[in-house]
Amino acid sequence: MPNADAKQHNHGPWQALRDLGDASPWREEIEEYTGHDVDGFQERHYNEFVSFLPYVQRFLYGEGRTRTHGSNSAGSDSPMRTFRRRDIAAVRLVPQPGDAPLTLSVAHCDLYFFFDVDVVLLNLEVYADDLSLAQAQELLYRFGRAFPAGWDEHGAALHCMSSVEWLGADGSVLARSDAQQRAAFISHVAQHRAPRIAAHWDFVMHPLVSDHSDAPGLLRYRQIEYYRMPMMAYLALDDPRQLSRTDFIRLALVTGASASHADLPYAEQHMADFEQRYCYDRFWSNTGPAPNTRYLCNGHALVVVGEARSAFFRDSERGVLAQFRHQHFLLFLIAHFQKAALLMFSDQLVEALRPLDIHSLMSVKAFKRSIRSSFERFLRFTHRYWFHEISEQAQVRALSHLCTMHLGLDPLYSEVKERIADMNTYLDADSLRRQANTVVRLTVVTLFGLIGTITTGFLGMNLLAEAEAPLWRKAMWFGIVMVATASLTLYTMVKSQRLSDFIDALSNDRLSLRQKLAALARVWRPGSQ
Repeated sequence: MPNADAKQHNHGPWQALRDLGDASPWREEIEEYTGHDVDGFQERHYNEFVSFLPYVQRFLYGEGRTRTHGSNSAGSDSPMRTFRRRDIAAVRLVPQPGDAPLTLSVAHCDLYFFFDVDVVLLNLEVYADDLSLAQAQELLYRFGRAFPAGWDEHGAALHCMSSVEWLGADGSVLARSDAQQRAAFISHVAQHRAPRIAAHWDFVMHPLVSDHSDAPGLLRYRQIEYYRMPMMAYLALDDPRQLSRTDFIRLALVTGASASHADLPYAEQHMADFEQRYCYDRFWSNTGPAPNTRYLCNGHALVVVGEARSAFFRDSERGVLAQFRHQHFLLFLIAHFQKAALLMFSDQLVEALRPLDIHSLMSVKAFKRSIRSSFERFLRFTHRYWFHEISEQAQVRALSHLCTMHLGLDPLYSEVKERIADMNTYLDADSLRRQANTVVRLTVVTLFGLIGTITTGFLGMNLLAEAEAPLWRKAMWFGIVMVATASLTLYTMVKSQRLSDFIDALSNDRLSLRQKLAALARVWRPGSQ
């Protein structure tokens, strides 16, 4: 969000975050593609790179290595910037009151910024071993929520974790959730008409602060998507074939665990085409290097289920795990970045309209500048970040299409494009109308000024023979004539709208002389249109 107290940086908000230095836990991550150490570029990075089409490669990785790696090489660097914090080592979770705590290790905690688009994405990667299916379903269902959806009659938060604690490397508690503090969330919405970010997520984002928070902060943000965070899940099971159809439905739609494996979360007719809509079953067989591997996607979530006994499924260098953490993560990130960017453009149109006062010239000018800027940035977004095909590899392409379809990106893009185009067309029409009015006024002034010009200049006639008069007298007459001419011109401009109506009436053969004289009289009639 714009911050009037913040300095304007040419390279975007990540420059402001980088400049905070030790005041921020976030450090810019030098990726393997941009770092100086060529030996750090491994085979899994190569496999990731070649999975995407060239224009997607330029979006993800930039134009290639340059001689300098400072701000002067920004034109060749990736449009995507990554910041990482390393102080959070684990997270301790209690899904529901009375449950035993679960501790997940934190692999990465990143912020992704994008050039020329005011969107930042938080990426948190956690992992654990030896979980039951029910525990995994509850973690997926409850963990990634920015704030509680509500509270039950006992004051317990609904649909989210009962307790969340971020742990440091030494096991110390860095921050805790406050989902049970119902009064704080309710009063915040009542005061700001905006949800309150839960304390543990607010800690993760710091020094970025919520735009509706009272806390000071150079970088302020607003939540643009749904309060349930998009998620990916990699599940290595002892025997995936033991999962029932209901289990897969609950995993694909992230509905949480159920006491009975036979109970569908929704009506049977609603789930009749579940396999066609949400499943990618190319590898759902007993053969191949990763047998019994199934991909589930609903746009909001991308889940891969496979057999833990398969070495290829668990291989983090060349297998399914490597693909999941690299190619699949990036296709999921691209889809949600595109959706967030489109929602941001829509939100900015609303923000541009909100302070508009058509009676204030400065407000109208600010509105026009804002709309023009949004239109230009949308064009740049379209040519830099908007693409339908990201890969020719069948698996990556199919999963990308599933994400795009369920997120409704194409209809959303068309809607935002139409709104921006309509707004821009309105501004163009308004500019043409103003120019036409100006031309009409100038024509009226010229027409009436022509009468005096021709009259006084007929045959070079001088009304006052002051050619031999002293300089002071000529200067005096010059000033008098200039003031009179300027006054008459200004008066004609003031009455130009009514005079143009009189000229239209005068040129209309269907009007009588009386009607034409009435049109002339309206020029000086108070309040006439």
